[in-house]
Amino acid sequence: MSAAPPLAPVRAYIGLGGNLDDPAARIRRAFTALAGLSHTRLAGTSSLYRTAPVGYLDQPDFINAVAAVDTTLPPLDLLDALLALELDAGRERSFRNAPRTLDLDLLLYGDLRLDHPRLTLPHPRMGSRAFVLAPLAELTPGLRIAELGEVGQLAAACADQGVKRLAEPAR
Repeated sequence: MSAAPPLAPVRAYIGLGGNLDDPAARIRRAFTALAGLSHTRLAGTSSLYRTAPVGYLDQPDFINAVAAVDTTLPPLDLLDALLALELDAGRERSFRNAPRTLDLDLLLYGDLRLDHPRLTLPHPRMGSRAFVLAPLAELTPGLRIAELGEVGQLAAACADQGVKRLAEPAR
């Protein structure tokens, strides 16, 4: 774990997804778990979205969402907390893009740009993935991601990826 948390909270965005064992319920429980993280406040949640799998296609559709948190945890500590929540949800990493009970991706941590062996920020593939951009644009359409552009415009450019909004935010 890192040293002491920063004094001022940082707005971070977390992508949530899963396609096993009632994924919608798991996403809603993950929202609650995020709200319970130390040094962290849940600031908002998107609706739930149904999306087709990416990479490995022989699996059920995914349920995805995005959460905004205000945290004083350093980014690697927040990542460790997210990985612990995945494990608590029964996440197994059998192969790349495998079906999963819960996937939590740290997408953005304020304006921080980070290239660390364990974490790259902004998330390196978020700019071309509708299952991230649609819920993120719902939550904060005017957000600008360094070098990528405005989230709402990025989401519109990926509209053909077949993302379907399912449920209103669980605020």
